[in-house]
This record gives sequence, C-alpha cells and structure tokens, in this order.
Amino acid sequence: MNLFNLRRQTPAVAERKPVAVPEALPLSKDCLMPGTERAAQVFVRGQGSWLWDSEGQVYLDFTQGCAVNSLGHSPSVLVEALSGQAQALINPGAGFHSRGLLTLVNRLCQSTGSDQAYLLNSGAEACEGAIKLARKWGQLHRGGAYHIITASQGCHGRSLGALSASDPLPCNRCEPGLPGFSKVPFNDLEALHAAVDSRTVAIMLEPVQGEAGVIPATRDYLLGVERLCRELGILLILDEVQTGVGRCGALLAEQTYGVRADIITLGKGLGGGVPLAALLARGTACCAGPGELEGSHHGNALMSVAGLAVLEAVLEPGFLEQVQDSGRHMRDGLARLAARYGQGEVRGKGLLWGMQMRDDIAQALVQAALEEGLLLNAPQPDVVRLSPALTVSRGVIDEMLLRLARAFARLHGQQQKRRVVPA
Repeated sequence: MNLFNLRRQTPAVAERKPVAVPEALPLSKDCLMPGTERAAQVFVRGQGSWLWDSEGQVYLDFTQGCAVNSLGHSPSVLVEALSGQAQALINPGAGFHSRGLLTLVNRLCQSTGSDQAYLLNSGAEACEGAIKLARKWGQLHRGGAYHIITASQGCHGRSLGALSASDPLPCNRCEPGLPGFSKVPFNDLEALHAAVDSRTVAIMLEPVQGEAGVIPATRDYLLGVERLCRELGILLILDEVQTGVGRCGALLAEQTYGVRADIITLGKGLGGGVPLAALLARGTACCAGPGELEGSHHGNALMSVAGLAVLEAVLEPGFLEQVQDSGRHMRDGLARLAARYGQGEVRGKGLLWGMQMRDDIAQALVQAALEEGLLLNAPQPDVVRLSPALTVSRGVIDEMLLRLARAFARLHGQQQKRRVVPA
C-alpha cells in the first residue's frame, strides 16, 4: 500500500456499524466542571480501534484514552467478564476479600515476579501508594530517610503526593507540592548520583516519559540507575502506569531494559478502560502495615475481574510478539511520514510512539487529523503521541498512516494560505 496516496478510501472496518442512534434531548456541556480540554464530539459507541459519535461519524482512535483501552473499545473478553461478574457480585466492601481480588493479585505477582500487590482505582493513587511504601521502608531500613529523587519532565499523576513528584508540566500547573522531592535531568546518571544523600530513600522514574513527549530512558541509563540503587542501598521505583501491561511489547517495560525494580506502579491499561491500578512490591519493600495504604475502596470484585481478563489476554502466547511486530510496522510508517513532511524523530517502544514536530504545530496537526477522522493527542506543543489498541492490525495502522498523511497535507495547505498576501 502506498502510504502517501492521498485518495480517500473507505476504511476496511471488520466490526459492524451500529444501528441509528435515537434522537435524545440536547445535553448541556455547561453542567460539566472544566477539567481537561475536550473535542466537541459526543461519542456513543466504540469497537476495537473505531469510535462513532452521536452524528453517526466514524473515527479511527489512536489514543485509546491515552493508552487506557489496552484491548481496544469494548473487547468481547472484557464485556463478557464484566457482565458475568456484575450478575454475581460487584463490591463486597473494602473490609472483605473477593475471589476476583485474590485471583488478580496472585496472577499479577506470579506473572511479574512480585511478592505482593495492592489494587487501587487510578495510576495516581498507585504512585501515591509507592511514595508511602518507600517512606515506610526508609523508616525501617534507612534511618528514617524519606527523600525521593525523580526526573525532570516526569509526570506521576494528579494526587498531591504524585504531583509533588512530577515536574511542572500540564499535569501540574498550579499545585504547590509537598516537601521531600527533588528532580534531576532525565537520562543523566551523573546528575542522579550527585543528588543522592543520606536523606534519599528512593529513585522514582518512568521507563518512558509519556507526558514529556514519549522520551524513553536509554538502556545504559536505566541499568546504571538500578546499579546505583543497589550500591547505595536505596529503592528503585518504576512508574509503569503508561508503559506496563504490554504497552511496550513486554508485560513490564522493565523487562525490555533488563532491570528489576523494588516497587512498580500499574494503571491505565490494566483495567482495559475501567478504573483499576496496582502497586507491586518485591523483597523488603513489602513492608506496608494494615491501613497504611488506604485512601479509597480498592479492587472491588467487578474491577478485579476486568483486570484479570486484560492480563490473561496480554499473556496469551504470541500476543506480546504481535505488539512488537505492529509497533515496528507503525514506527517505520511514521518515520517515512516524518521524513516526507520534514518533521523530527520518531521515538518510543512497542505501541507507544511520539513524533517530534519541527515547530509547535502538534495541536494543529491533531485538529487536522480530527477532520480526517483520526484521533491523536499532543502531550507537548511539538510532539504528537500515538497509543493505539494493543490488538491493532497492520491494515488499521496503514489506514492511520493514510489519514495522517492527509492531515499533514491539510495542515500544509492551511499554512500556505496564511502565507499568501492579498494583492
């Protein structure tokens, strides 16, 4: 297929189109508190890589809720698991066990080589739990050390503790932050080593910085960080909220680097679209006492069975190899487009990719893509990010590349018109 053939083609959608959506009373958007900026479309149905809005328009989704919908929209395994569990037991209460909770934490520990797991509702809560756990460990094993070193441009969530560990990116515009954190440049091992002192209890990093513009850690850097932690007797925390559960072509991104963290946070893709996260601990980092990680009701029976369905799907033989193959195909196509339209590097892992723009045109390209029926996002003014379903096919990737090429052409045409000065 010629990736630069700009002819409009009917997408080869395997899924059935929905029946007409009945008209409803107008719904006011004024009742919604301002949070994140949203496009005008109101979506009513999703299947796989496709979304339909209330006007019947179809869109190709290469954001998937910023990597939340790991198996795509409404995958049958998740729908069936939720439906069956909802008829049996939804939530016995935070003070009780459920079979789903115990099954999921056992499967998580078994598949990741962890010793304990704790279920939460969001990645931010998981990162907050990691901070609490590390500081408890510091009380027990490092003379009360509590300071945590993170990386510049890192983003670990929107709770107060997680924000304090983050840099002032769009995820942290106005919150004052809490003490006990310091930030050093990412991929700079020397600066990291210089920042460690007797107060330091842990180093907390993302294997790939998603909100900073899809910036992967180098292999030498992450291996060096692990070695530093072992030599100095401090903890390594990896925030895998975005990179875990198959997103980088392995169950955990740490496996692609050959490192082993003491504490790992999971979220986003673990629930496949429903709110679920996990905190994993290994060795002496398993030091939480009853009640020390509480904050809300975590891991109810309904969410647990969703996480188990996603995890089992990702662990199916050949699944992760397919993610790697699809990722290489997408990377190569994006690199050709970037070269054709004079853009910067394409970087990422698995099915998490960012394209560096030559100027701050990322949001304009996202808008042009929306007009071509393609959903992307721009974590930075000069970076467009793509995080499709892990089940995406090569054919759907090719369709995305065609629509993205048309978006570039549309944007180029708009820029040319603005440069024309009327006589």
